[in-house]
Amino acid sequence: MLGFLKNDPKKKLQKEYEAKLQKALHAQRNGDLRTHGTLMEEAEKIYAELQKIGKE
Repeated sequence: MLGFLKNDPKKKLQKEYEAKLQKALHAQRNGDLRTHGTLMEEAEKIYAELQKIGKE
């Protein structure tokens, strides 16, 4: 009945994923390729979790 009040884990992960990509883009533009690589790895892990949730 009050399902709209429950947190949607997929939306939260999507926001985290987009934020990581944004930070990675800024790091790349600033020439910090090490940070860019780290952020991209983290974003890929979040994306894998999103895919896992999407299959369920």
